[in-house]
This record gives sequence, structure tokens and C-alpha cells, in this order.
Amino acid sequence: MYIEAVPNRNSPPPSRAQSPAILLRESYRHEGKVRKRTLCNLTDWSPAHVEGLRGVLKGGTVIPPEQNAFTVTRSLPHGHVTAALGTARKIGLDRILGPDGNRCRDLVLAMLIGRIVDPVSKLAAARTLSPATASSSLGEVLGLGEVDDDELYAALDWLLARQAAIETALAKRHLQNGTLVLYDVSSSYMEGRCCPLAKRGYSRDGKKGTLQIVYGLLCAPDGCPVAVEVFDGNTGDPTTLATQIGKLKQRFGLDHVVLVGDRGMITEARITEDIKAAGLDWITALRGPAIKDLLNSGALQLTLFDQRDMASITSPDFPGERLVVCRNPDLAAERSRKREDLLAATEKDLAVIKARVERKRNPLRGTAAIALAVGEVLNTHKMKKHFDLTITDDAFSFARKTTEIAAEAATDGLYVVRTSLPAETLGDADDRVRARLPKVPCA
Repeated sequence: MYIEAVPNRNSPPPSRAQSPAILLRESYRHEGKVRKRTLCNLTDWSPAHVEGLRGVLKGGTVIPPEQNAFTVTRSLPHGHVTAALGTARKIGLDRILGPDGNRCRDLVLAMLIGRIVDPVSKLAAARTLSPATASSSLGEVLGLGEVDDDELYAALDWLLARQAAIETALAKRHLQNGTLVLYDVSSSYMEGRCCPLAKRGYSRDGKKGTLQIVYGLLCAPDGCPVAVEVFDGNTGDPTTLATQIGKLKQRFGLDHVVLVGDRGMITEARITEDIKAAGLDWITALRGPAIKDLLNSGALQLTLFDQRDMASITSPDFPGERLVVCRNPDLAAERSRKREDLLAATEKDLAVIKARVERKRNPLRGTAAIALAVGEVLNTHKMKKHFDLTITDDAFSFARKTTEIAAEAATDGLYVVRTSLPAETLGDADDRVRARLPKVPCA
């Protein structure tokens, strides 16, 4: 027996194919020929009943609707988890974090990998790791089972208690006496009010008026992070240096390293009070005013540069130190272009104020009123130092300070790396010197 759908001859021609007759038929032989006969008309049956009977005729089993006939096995994304987790295990990160079989260690490792493959909040991370709501195979591979956000925060507390041991292990692996140690500071803004370190300070994120936290990162010469420390949000960058020097000498047991930091970090005061006192060497850079002083004193001359646009000089203002000077012509041209654009924009806006003062009908009058309008222009373009201004109750004039502008232009594209290392240890053309050159022109 079988089920067959045939056109309904009682229906109009256009609808015959749309409403066929559903017939239960069987085949038989008569006088050597195969014939068929209709046993039952199933046209009034629902499609589900018809398909059920069709399955029985083919040797299947009828399953009640309330019984689930299928088991769905979900395949979770796995490739990116394998890549990130495999790399972490290859470099031994899991062993540094803690011993095998420790659930807190596995939760921390899961959060680290999660920040790479799917960075989310702790609450969302708990959901993505739990089996019922997992978004990848990470939780299953680590055997975490059910995870909640409170457990993740507890794992972070466990990690904080192990921070010193982890940093010491990293220092033994990546640092040694005489090596370069890179150090820099950054900050992040905070939305909450419960963090005891959150203070009002300079926002590198441009979120003015928000609470900040400051953190400093120590890295090996290849940029591998070794240690991190968090400070109050109103802490100045240079004041964080002393604790890092103590960490290098006492906790890591390094008698001599070369500390590398930017010119806002390793200041003259920090070199005198902290770095020299600890017996360390340093590589940093000079600020713009110090470079101008070198030019004015004659210690730095543009004719010193060779084809590499680098030169090594000395100055009595920096006894026992080497100054490696670099000139970048491309950045010099860019700095000159930006300055000229700002000067022209400032002159255009100041000319509008001058016209307001000199017009006959309803002129701008009063020293305070004129100065207020001029101040808005100068604050917008930051070019006050390059203009001579004359303001009275009924007059206003301005002119460029050509001498000062020329003096600033002379330092365009110039960088000066300051180091205590002798040339035998660190040559002028050493890649480590080039790596510490600032990426923006001196201001």
C-alpha cells in the first residue's frame, strides 16, 4: 500500500493541482500486468495524519505529539578558543597563574581568554561560560560547569593575593641585570563611586569631570608586561617612579637595570632623587624648552646631522650624559604646516574683532569687552604666544612675533634622547635609541 496524490477531476482546471485527491492505494497483478486500486480516500485528513500514515506504510513507528522524537546537539564555536587558550598554555601562562586543578586559576584563565575572544562584563562572562547559555566552548574545555558572577569576582580577589608571586615569576623569566626596563603610566575613568583609588585627576580618555585611576606598567625590552600597579587617580606620573624602582631592586632582586621612560615620566627631579640614588641607568628624552636652550647655547647645531639624521652631542648642562639628537624632516614639515594654518586662522578671527572695533556704527568699545573677544579667539587656536596685542578702549591691533615663531620652527622635527649609558653600551644607531624617540614633534 502507498499514498498517492492525484488531480481532483471535480475541481476547476486551475485548482486541480492545488487541491489534489489524497488516496490510499495498493498495487496488484492481473493477467501479467501491474494494476492499482483505491482502498480509501484520505483527502479530508489533515496533512499531519497523512504524513503519519505514510511513515507507517514505509515501516516507521508513530510517535505521540507530546513525545520529543529528536535530541538536538548544539555545536559551540571552538576554533578561536583553541587558538587563544592554546597560546596561553604554550607560553606557560596557566602554570604561572596557579597550580592545576585550582578552580580559581581556571576561572581567571577563562576571564583572560574571554577578554580576547569576547570581551564582556563579569555578569555576561558568567553566562557565556555556563553550559546552558554558553556562547563558545571555553567553559566546557576548562571544565567549569555552572558559573556565576560572584564566583568570578572571588577569583579576582584570589588573583590579587597572588600578584606579587606572579610578577616575580615573570621577572625571572624576562628580566635580568643590565637589561632595559620599559615603564609608562596611563589612566582610566570610573563611573562608580565606591573605588577607594578613584580620584579627580587628568583624564587621558577626554572624560573631564570624571573620577580617575592611574596605573603603571613595567615591561621587558620586547614589550612583554611584567608588573602592573594601580595608583590614586590624582597621582602625577613622575611620583610613581620611586615605587617601581623599589620593586625592581627589592622584589625582583635586580642590582642594575636601564630604566626607559618618556620625558614626562623621567624628569630631572626623578633622575636626581630616585634613579641615580638607586644606581640605575636611564633613557629618556628632553622637553621642548631644553632643546631650545641647547640651540641657543650652540651645543646643538643643525650642521651636525649626517645622512641618518642623527647626531651625538654633549652639554655642560647634562654632565656625564649623552644626548642623541634626531631630526625627522617629514614631521618637521607637518609641524610647520599646522603652525601656519593655526596662525592664519587666528589672524582671520582677530581681523574680525579689529573690524568690529573700527566700524562706525555700533562699534565694539571698552578694553575689557575687546580683551574678552580676543581671549576667546586665542583660547580656540592656542596661538597667544605668537602674537603681540595692543588693546585700548577704542582701538585694537595685532602682529605676529616673527622672532619667536622662527625660534620655535628651528626645533621642528627635532628629538633629543637623554641617556646615562656610554656609547660602548648603547650606540647612536642602536634600535633601542630609535625606539625611544618621541612620536610627536617637541612642543
